[in-house]
Amino acid sequence: MSQMSTHNHRIVSHEDWLKERKAHLAAEKAFTRARDDLSRQRRDLPWVKVQKNYVFDTPSGKKTLADLFDGRSQLLVYHFMFGPSYEAGDAVNSSIADTIDGLLPHLHARDVTFVLASGAPIERLAAYRRRMGWAVPWVSTFRSTFNVDLGFSHAEDAGREVVEQMIGSSGIPPIVEHNARLAGTDAAGYMTESPGFSSFVLEDGAVYHTYSTTWRGLEFLMGYYPILDHAPKGRDEGPDWQLWLRRHDEY
Repeated sequence: MSQMSTHNHRIVSHEDWLKERKAHLAAEKAFTRARDDLSRQRRDLPWVKVQKNYVFDTPSGKKTLADLFDGRSQLLVYHFMFGPSYEAGDAVNSSIADTIDGLLPHLHARDVTFVLASGAPIERLAAYRRRMGWAVPWVSTFRSTFNVDLGFSHAEDAGREVVEQMIGSSGIPPIVEHNARLAGTDAAGYMTESPGFSSFVLEDGAVYHTYSTTWRGLEFLMGYYPILDHAPKGRDEGPDWQLWLRRHDEY
């Protein structure tokens, strides 16, 4: 028999808990197998050859997309929301870069290079990278259509249109206004960017685009969420979705 605790959660005997835990374990194993199959399907997606000669601004000068592989055959790009009107990165995108940064040696060991790509000038990106203490390379698409072509950077008019649509429906979400303030821009300037992840492969001197995703598809980069999902209270965000996040030097 179960009873309710003061926090309105069931309290049961160890035997009853073990019975329910075993049933849940079966569901977890099914989820793991389904995830493995989804990952296989992702790897089996067709590739598309990158035809444009993209050139990026980096702290060490201009580099092509092929240069960004840095001698490896696989390149992963996080499209960090830091547009031309931004003065800083927001807490959500910064938390993702935090997660990536510590993984670099392990990714390099598997023939994978990881970089951040953003639309702001390289000087602004480099200054913020120094503040955050990151080692992950960060390149600027300020003079490139790379982020635009992949759908992660948009014109100012598009940003204003998105905000007007928000106002006309349920209003600007608190997370948008919050992150815009953190980034030093307004909501329209903030919405000129979208977060994203893209992967590429280099074979016989040619670069191929193999995968991209955005928004909820990026949670695999947010290392704290899978951990919080295993905590007793879970993410515990409620309507204040992601408003709890801070830059790692601001908690």
